[in-house]
Formats: sequence, C-alpha cells, structure tokens
Amino acid sequence: MAVRRATWVGLAAVAVALAGCSPAGESPEETGTPSRTVAASPSASGPATGQVSEVVDIVGDLAVPWGIAFLPDGQAVVTLRDAAQLVLVGPDGAATDVTGPGADELADVVVPGGEGGLLGVAVLGSSGGAVDLALYATAADDNRVLRGTLDGSTLGELRPILTDIAKAGNHDGGRLAVGPDGYLYVTTGDAGDPPSAQDPDSLNGKILRITSDGDPAPGNPDEDSPVWSLGHRNVQGIGWAPDGRMFASEFGQNTWDELNLIEPGGNYGWPEVEGMGDGFVEPVAVWGTDDASPSGLAVTADAVYLAGLRGERLWRVPLTDDGVGTPHALLAGERGRLRAVEPAPDGSLWVITGNTDGRGSIRPGDDRILRVVVD
Repeated sequence: MAVRRATWVGLAAVAVALAGCSPAGESPEETGTPSRTVAASPSASGPATGQVSEVVDIVGDLAVPWGIAFLPDGQAVVTLRDAAQLVLVGPDGAATDVTGPGADELADVVVPGGEGGLLGVAVLGSSGGAVDLALYATAADDNRVLRGTLDGSTLGELRPILTDIAKAGNHDGGRLAVGPDGYLYVTTGDAGDPPSAQDPDSLNGKILRITSDGDPAPGNPDEDSPVWSLGHRNVQGIGWAPDGRMFASEFGQNTWDELNLIEPGGNYGWPEVEGMGDGFVEPVAVWGTDDASPSGLAVTADAVYLAGLRGERLWRVPLTDDGVGTPHALLAGERGRLRAVEPAPDGSLWVITGNTDGRGSIRPGDDRILRVVVD
C-alpha cells in the first residue's frame, strides 16, 4: 500500500488570525511581498459566518498528494505526484491502491521532477461501475493529458488525448476539471517561458477547453484551437459557481497572487502584468505571495475557497450577485501548506495538505486529507 489509513480524529479548528508563513514559495523567485494582503483588505478575524466548525483527519501518510476528484460511489481518487500512483479514499478513510495496466503505464510514463509528475485528475463520465478518468502527467518530453477507464480499483490501458504541453521544473499547471458544459478544462503553466503565455499558438500559460477525445471543444474563441483563455503564469485551480461563473487561482511571481473570473478569450496579462493592470482582464482579488501561493480551488453555492501553499491557509472569498466579497482566512498556520480543496458529496470540503513536497515542515502523519466543515 502506498498509504496507511489514519484514525479519525475530531479537531477543533477555527483559526482565522493571519499567522506565520512558510519560508519557501511555490517557485524559486517568489521572495518578498508588499504589506497589503488583498486588493480589498481582508478581515483578520473573519465575519460571523463562514467559519470552520469541524476538521477531521480522513487519511494520512500520503506521499505528495496533488489532485482529487470524487467518483459516483462517494470515494475520491487521489493522485500522488512523485510516486505516479492513484489511491482511492473512502469517506471512512479506507485507502486502496489503484492497480492494473494503466497503473503500470503511469509508472513507466510519468517522469516526476520539480513541480511535475502525476498532477490533476477529473471524472469524464461513468457507465455501470466503470468510470472514465482524465489524468495530467509530466512525461519525458512534455506534459500531457491521458484518458483511461477505472473499474473498481483497476485502471485500464491509457491513451494520450492531448500532448506537447511544454514541461519544466516549475510552472507545469496541471489542474483538470469538467465544466458545467460537459467539456474538459485543462490548466497549463508557462513552463519557465513567460512569453509563451501571450502566444496564441502555444498551449502554455493557458486554460484549455477540449472534448473527452482531446479536440478543441465547440464554442471555443478559435474553433480550431483548444485555448479558452491566455496570459496565465501558472493556474492550478479552477471551478464554477452555480450561476456558471468560472474562477481560477493563479500564482504570482514576486508581488501578487490572483483570483480571476475567467472569460472566454480573456487575456490575463502575464508576463506584461502581475495583479492589476490596464489593458487586460483584472483579477477580482489579489494577495501578496507570502499570504497565498494558491493551488487548488473549490466553488460552493456561497463562496470560493483557495488552498494556500506558502500562505498555509484556506482562503474563503464570499460570492456576491455581481462579484466577490472580502476574503478571509481559515485554518491559518494550523496544518501547514494546503495543496487542494474539493467539495465533497456530503457538503463538506476535502482539503489536501502539501507538506511532503520538500518545501514544507512535515508533521507526523503528513500528508493527509482533511474533512472541513464551514458554517
């Protein structure tokens, strides 16, 4: 087994004071931050609502977990970045390694290194007891999206549906999600080549929108291109509000991390602009890089949640009818780096910690998945 099941432990965790930051950012150049935390200053104590009422450890001893997606049966499939493995985790914490020919292929194809490896996962659909998965993987020569069928805990043979996304030690993107329109969205980083984010012919520094076979999805800004939006440095979180608004979290360089409202064909400015800037789509909220370094993102009926790596906190950004409200921090400094957050079928949030990737302070039992209830 790649993991050991941990005991369920109830934890009182209502921590919203802005606590200390981890010493390392998600990219080597992320050093320093201005005194301002967000464009509209956050509440240090948080509002009366939107507070954590319960945190429970679901499973621990995971080695660099990265992506998470829930299956129709209520289990979550979790990617282990450096081990290039998939693990099934049940609501009771039971963990099962995924095996089969597809699992063997992952071990052969994935070439972990830096921020690359086995990254995002998304559920494309299901039939009977079988589930079609999309996986974002760093291979020998590129980042690519693979497709395979999971039957129980057995993964069938994989086939690439999108290739030639440039790879690098940093800025590999990697988040996958199926949108309300049924198409697959893929986030990519600039792979250390900032101008590629402004190049419409490059797959890097983009959010891509494709069919389950990897073709450009109908309705894209350019019908012959998978590009949905451009000018991104390193998007690692995407999600949709009930009214259809699409949000994305983005790593800044030295100054501002961003929460963006994604528009089809929108240009978000990198590398010309970091944070606010005329001539490009402006973020709806920004943070200093010490306070966020946002990775995974989840959207519920009333808020956007961003998992902060360097910031070591879960940011909650309330949704309003015409935008977003004032962000406030949850779990600040309580569990170290936070890699991903995903809405669970029971209405809670599952949050993945990110302390075993060489940049965090490892606590006993790391890394783990937390079940977080927000009132």
